[in-house]
Amino acid sequence: MRKEKSLYYSIDQICKVIDCEHKTAPYVESSEYFVVRTSNVRDGNLILDDIKCTTKEGFIEWTQRAVPEHGDVLFTREAPAGESCLVPPSLNICMGQRMVLLRPKKDLVNPYFLSFYLNTREGKREIYQHVIGSTVTRINIDDILKIKIFCPSIAEQEKIASFLGAVDTRLTQLRRKRELLQTYKRGVMQKLFSQQLRFTQPDGSPFPAWKLRTLDELMEIKNGYAFSSDFFSVDTTDKILLTPGNFHVDGGLYFGSNTKYYQGEVEEKYILSNGDLLIVMTDLTKEMNILGNTIFLESDKIVLHNQRIGKILIKKDGLVTKQFLRDVLNSYACKKEIREKATGSTVRHTSNKTILSITLHIPLIKEQEKIASFLTAIDRKIEALSRQIEQTEQFKKGLLQKLFV
Repeated sequence: MRKEKSLYYSIDQICKVIDCEHKTAPYVESSEYFVVRTSNVRDGNLILDDIKCTTKEGFIEWTQRAVPEHGDVLFTREAPAGESCLVPPSLNICMGQRMVLLRPKKDLVNPYFLSFYLNTREGKREIYQHVIGSTVTRINIDDILKIKIFCPSIAEQEKIASFLGAVDTRLTQLRRKRELLQTYKRGVMQKLFSQQLRFTQPDGSPFPAWKLRTLDELMEIKNGYAFSSDFFSVDTTDKILLTPGNFHVDGGLYFGSNTKYYQGEVEEKYILSNGDLLIVMTDLTKEMNILGNTIFLESDKIVLHNQRIGKILIKKDGLVTKQFLRDVLNSYACKKEIREKATGSTVRHTSNKTILSITLHIPLIKEQEKIASFLTAIDRKIEALSRQIEQTEQFKKGLLQKLFV
């Protein structure tokens, strides 16, 4: 597509920009009113996992400046800066802190087109020119207004938006299937680790009672390295700097547009291997519930171990399997304890000592293996959906690059 300079417009020319309330909305356990925080916006999608609810009164107060409508674009100002997505239909949402709302002038820009463009490589590069900060990135309102957007004719924008919208519909369907499986797994895990649900031995007899052990008896934690921001890059290289921002709320890793790449020299001991068991030691923000998330690393890239991720090593005494340890660390009770003991007023973090002091009920190896086998079967179904989602996302990225080169 030919890009003439005259077809580039600044955000303030094509959108009304509405800032959020600079305070935290009141949270309630459940309601029909939702608060979108920066952690809920990733790679052009509104992530409903772990979204917070507010009261009707809170919703009214937090939408005095504007009620977000379908077709508006949510844009994050911090932690990380520059993530965006469309406001979905039929959802009552208000903005949490560090968010802004872009309301497109529809005679100049199609909302879907705007959302797609902001998530292209070209769109991200333009955004990053105005971003400040290396560890926690942020962007000021005045700089958001200066961001340049490529805007061909409305007719052409609508054709592009319609084509890419069909791909997004497929992605939504796949994500919904995965979300249902993840919800099922969480429910089963809670029953398993509270011992409401127990397996039996081959002869039908019950397994012995679980024993209370400290995590220090079962494992140790290796810390990573504080890599210098002087060598960070937004362009793809073969070395990924793994951060808490790469961890899904519901487990697993993703390497989206916010991924950090590293171009400096690295000691071999700080290069992670596939199969390494990793735990998040620091949240990106106080409200981002990924602290304590534990995963096995799987990547075809060189992945670097930074100081905010712990690498877990099993103590060789036959008390626990690696698979079971991952599952028990991800259990509701264990994560709850990690988060309750976390320190920090702005960003929560934990320590090796705090995690290793936690006590949990642990079954014998044979029962661990049955539990792990059962949960692994669910994981395989989730992973199959994740692969379909990733393939569809890569297809979409390819289309975006072809359309906006």
